[in-house]
Amino acid sequence: MARRFGLVVLLFLVVPLGGSMRAESAPPPPASPVRAAKAKPPPKPARKPRIRHVRRKAPGTLIARVRPGREVLVRSGGEVTRVSPRTEFGSPQTFAVSRVLPGRRYRVLLPDSRSGWIHAAPGTFALSRARITLDVDLSSRLLRVHRGNRVTRVIRVGTGAPATPTPIGRFTVTDKLDGAAYSPVYGCCILALSAHQTHLPAGWTGGNLIAIHGGSTAGAISNGCLHAATADLRYLMRP
Repeated sequence: MARRFGLVVLLFLVVPLGGSMRAESAPPPPASPVRAAKAKPPPKPARKPRIRHVRRKAPGTLIARVRPGREVLVRSGGEVTRVSPRTEFGSPQTFAVSRVLPGRRYRVLLPDSRSGWIHAAPGTFALSRARITLDVDLSSRLLRVHRGNRVTRVIRVGTGAPATPTPIGRFTVTDKLDGAAYSPVYGCCILALSAHQTHLPAGWTGGNLIAIHGGSTAGAISNGCLHAATADLRYLMRP
């Protein structure tokens, strides 16, 4: 990512020095009478600057969690989808919110890097802030963990093979699962993502959901998922 540098402009106000020097000469003639000028009124005091209070944006990403017993309708691209309060793995359904309009209207991030709108009834969402984001560079196969403006960990990952590339875009971690409960090939842990593989290999029956889980980090060798070492996975699984 390119670094941005600010341009600083210095403005110097130079006060010119007036007057000139003349050679010595005869005394000047007597001065003529001078009529007293009418006194000018004192200048009005300068108007005090108006102070504008700007609300500072709260740090982190706004997260909307669907409360138990509630359902929401998501509108995206002319379609309306009903979403339950739980994911397919039983975790609370959450949305990353990018904009809030009056009347409890939320612009949210949807699976596969799409966006949509939710007009929520009162009490539908429990709102919070997420300070942690993950940034994956597929060319260098490095995953960076950001907490606010700080990078707290850099993780080597395996990525999708050329025929089954890892999808690019903005996604969310929807579930944190015990890998042993599904298959030993997933290692200790699974972080399910809101991304899906659209280039499945022939005969594949393991589903199309993209996740971060255990496996080789030697290169671009997976069916699209990200592989990480056990110690790194346990770090990512922390609250």
